[in-house]
Amino acid sequence: MSSYVGQHAEFYDIFYVDKPYEKEAAFVHECLQKYSTGTSVRLLELACGTGSHALALEKFGYKIVATDYSEDLLSVARRKSDEVTSSVDFRWQDMCSMELTDESFDAAICLFDSIGYVETNEALMQVLQGVHRHLRPEGLFVFEFWHAAAMLRNYDPLRVRCWSTPQRELVRISETKIDCARQLARVTYTIYNLSHDGTYSRLEETQTNRYFLVREMEGWLSHCGFIPLKWFAGYTSEENITVDTWHILVVARKDESRTTFGMER
Repeated sequence: MSSYVGQHAEFYDIFYVDKPYEKEAAFVHECLQKYSTGTSVRLLELACGTGSHALALEKFGYKIVATDYSEDLLSVARRKSDEVTSSVDFRWQDMCSMELTDESFDAAICLFDSIGYVETNEALMQVLQGVHRHLRPEGLFVFEFWHAAAMLRNYDPLRVRCWSTPQRELVRISETKIDCARQLARVTYTIYNLSHDGTYSRLEETQTNRYFLVREMEGWLSHCGFIPLKWFAGYTSEENITVDTWHILVVARKDESRTTFGMER
């Protein structure tokens, strides 16, 4: 698993400049306050990217350990954190084998469909069990995933987008191929960087993301020691999930009655 390497990480915040991180963080905050049993202060974030969600959530008073697999994304996140004098603790971690000593968290989050980077059933179970292990009793797990129904009906095989900044012009070509049997979308990004100083570069990176059905994810959560509490159509209070709902946000609680796990692969 290797995503957002080198310049791709540096361009990340340009590509997602219009993403409403503050609004999404506010919705996650509402979920944590509404569904938590007891105080919810210490948060663990998986796949934090460049830290935008973590920095927004910190404003609500949370103490956050934010992790990611990409050292390049973490470098950007730490730079942003320094600029605003944040105390978010950014750490390198593979979410399939998380080890944060004996730390216990009130809640864990994994946003922007990042759980989809886990391609296999075995790896997904490792992630969910790792989250379970790092949560306090009855801690919450709030995460977002790509909805299989919308992906299969509406995905674009080819997309081209352009961005202009004072330093450069960026063109990103996204080519998506679907592996239906394994529920994977393989997206190849070709990025052209035309700097205003006359220099030019091109980079290419392929990312693989998994998509899920609601009942499927419900089964995974149950088998890995969680009780699903709510399923939202994105970062809204809308609970009517349809075939056109692209992003599903789940609120699940650690089930203290479960001490062993298992699921057929």
